[in-house]
Amino acid sequence: MNNPPLVLIVDDEENFREIFSAKLTEAGFQVKTAKDGEEGYKSARELKPDLILMDMEMPVLNGAGAVMKLKNDPKTKDIKVVFLTNFGDPRMEMREADVHFSKEIGANDYLRKTDDLDKIASKVKSFF
Repeated sequence: MNNPPLVLIVDDEENFREIFSAKLTEAGFQVKTAKDGEEGYKSARELKPDLILMDMEMPVLNGAGAVMKLKNDPKTKDIKVVFLTNFGDPRMEMREADVHFSKEIGANDYLRKTDDLDKIASKVKSFF
């Protein structure tokens, strides 16, 4: 594990990358970013982050495809991945389906981008 832990944020929206980077840096993490799933996969192979926050809907390679690629690669298969997305329904039964799908393809958890930033930072800390 890196010290401090390294978090890779993979999101095609620059504003989200900047906001989450600032919050997680403030919380004591090293942060790197990538703008799509393919770049995220390549960065993960190179940087070996401790955790990846992965958007779902991105150009080039979407989040689900990137996670499957990461989990099928011996160099990256053990990296923790959390989906961070605008998708999802706030109703509990739909959220449980989203979490189940995320875990089925190899992600460790599922967070909504609309969650409070302190809640997201706290959740990220819980993985270490």
